[in-house]
Amino acid sequence: MFNRRKFIKASALSAGLLAIDKSSIAAVVPQKKTKVANFPIVISTWDFGIAANADAWKVLAAGGRALDAVEQGVWVPEADEKNQSVGYGGLPDRDGRVTLDACIMDEQGNCGAVLALEYIKHPISVARKVMEKTPHVMLAGDGALQFALEQGFKKENLLTPASEKAWKEWLKTAKYAPVMNIENKLYQKAAPQKLPGNQYNHDTIGMLAIDAKGNISGACTTSGMAYKLHGRIGDSPIIGAGLYVDNEIGGATSTGVGEEVVRNVGSFLVVELMRQGYTPEAACKEAVMRIIKKKPETAKNIQVGFLAINKKGEYGAYAIQQGFSYAVCNAEKQDLLIKGKSYY
Repeated sequence: MFNRRKFIKASALSAGLLAIDKSSIAAVVPQKKTKVANFPIVISTWDFGIAANADAWKVLAAGGRALDAVEQGVWVPEADEKNQSVGYGGLPDRDGRVTLDACIMDEQGNCGAVLALEYIKHPISVARKVMEKTPHVMLAGDGALQFALEQGFKKENLLTPASEKAWKEWLKTAKYAPVMNIENKLYQKAAPQKLPGNQYNHDTIGMLAIDAKGNISGACTTSGMAYKLHGRIGDSPIIGAGLYVDNEIGGATSTGVGEEVVRNVGSFLVVELMRQGYTPEAACKEAVMRIIKKKPETAKNIQVGFLAINKKGEYGAYAIQQGFSYAVCNAEKQDLLIKGKSYY
């Protein structure tokens, strides 16, 4: 029978087992390796993203905030007069007016945007002021300019001689209507290899960064489709289309013909797909496929590309046409340029 003496003996044995040193258990049970996070990191669209990333990295490497990094990073193409699709020196609309669009979003979901802004070299910084100094998300046209001047921004002519010359040349044979991917068609006579979707299809810079604290921010800025109807707005300044950040999941940005991105709320879609478990590249591909499935014939002649990063610092991209590239900058390498995958 299980008497009192046996019961006491069994109880003592159990107590002894429970008292075994935790270090002994640790020696038996394998410990999980801690994966080092892949951040700080900054990624951006196209090859001119390399120079933009370099400036953003200065902020990140010093322990700065991702929001400051993306703003400082996209200043580079905004001020580059040789880049005729972003900021100063951008190709004008059909009336010869350079109008700029930009938006910015931080890790807390705060965002700001300017649409059809004229005469201000750095629209991304005006967008940040809209985010931080007003109760609004978007300001457009004359109102955006008025606000920028009130905030101390300098008014200047953004139409460079080179862009004005290109516009006047276009006027000689142009139909008075916007043409998708006109940036590429400008070059076809001189260089037939410069077709829609290849490396010359530079129309926007979208940038995403994760700082040392693991917080994500993004920026997107452009002078828009060349020779567009005056007042035309693409996806670049629209939160959820050209840019979207969710600090729990990741961020996404887009480039290409903005109308199709807007119709599919592209960047928001990419982030939501990542929430469902898609990798950044797979999420970008699915967003591209939505566009192709809805308008298969249109998709054959336009370029749209998405770029995304998740909370772990994993990144990826996908485009309709070949030629889309994106730049990556982290502690290991500051000038990495990756050829994005594409459907065609």
